[in-house]
Amino acid sequence: MTDFIQVFTTMDKEEDARKIGRLMVEKKLAACVQILGPISSIYRWKGKVEEAKEWLCIFKSRRGLFQKLEEGIRTGHPYEVPEIVSLPIESGSRDYLNWLRDETPE
Repeated sequence: MTDFIQVFTTMDKEEDARKIGRLMVEKKLAACVQILGPISSIYRWKGKVEEAKEWLCIFKSRRGLFQKLEEGIRTGHPYEVPEIVSLPIESGSRDYLNWLRDETPE
């Protein structure tokens, strides 16, 4: 297992996803963010089943930066209860992981 993570969130506007993504990379809380979409989401919210178009953001970062990255995402996030979840990067190419380490100093 490595010290690196992928952090996922979704947003309802591509411009918000780009704004928060750029800010997190500029602050070196993420080495990069991939923005995919629109995607279709079906979820339960306040007792009703809802459907929405969203943009999925995948941030590449370090486990030790998760709290700051979460705070940064939450601060600019338009949702009342945003999905902000982390998955470990168990392994990867040496060159990529070295680049990720260099771009996200703790």
